[in-house]
Amino acid sequence: MKKEIIVTAKTVDEAHAKAVAELGVPAEEIEFTVLEEGKRGFLGIGASDAKVSAVYVLGGAEIALEFVRKLVADMELNLTVEKVPTENGDVMIKVDGEGAGALIGHHGETLDAVQYLANLAANKKIKGEKREYVKITLDVEGYRAKREEALRALARRMASKVVKYKKSVMLEPMNPYERRIIHSEIQSFAGVSTNSIGSENNRRVVMFLDDSKSNNAPVSDEEE
Repeated sequence: MKKEIIVTAKTVDEAHAKAVAELGVPAEEIEFTVLEEGKRGFLGIGASDAKVSAVYVLGGAEIALEFVRKLVADMELNLTVEKVPTENGDVMIKVDGEGAGALIGHHGETLDAVQYLANLAANKKIKGEKREYVKITLDVEGYRAKREEALRALARRMASKVVKYKKSVMLEPMNPYERRIIHSEIQSFAGVSTNSIGSENNRRVVMFLDDSKSNNAPVSDEEE
């Protein structure tokens, strides 16, 4: 995907600098074409600005960022959308501002749907373009961290019930990301193991007694 802007300034060099500032990427990543050379004129008469075309080929992260920004604009929400670095090299897009909750939905269902679409946009194959795969994570108002904390608390609470009442417990349907959080939390919970049952959007985590389990037992569901 290409992004092109037309920039005018007194000189070609100034137009180049202006384009770099507007696109927010290094000059070496921009393809410049001089459309018109600037003219000084005589005593200000006949002077004209230089006109330059600046083309930048967006990477997957930038495409995802543009996608989310356009979605927010179409929803007429006044939100801040920015890309932030992560420790594992993936791309995190954060959305903040009043009314941002509209992008979260029940238990993050809307957030997951938008994240899925952002990943599709970022990794869509376009003929003639070489684009590396990029994983996009979308977060709204710090929801991901809050949800993870809530899920870990839920996992510990339900595991305690399994031990107390000697009965298995089945949780509500969750997406793969949330199921992995549950599995991870229960790995260190003595006497309780987890598995997943069901298919597609109805897949659930089941907790059950496992007296033989060690504290270093692996996640029981290979698919997770």
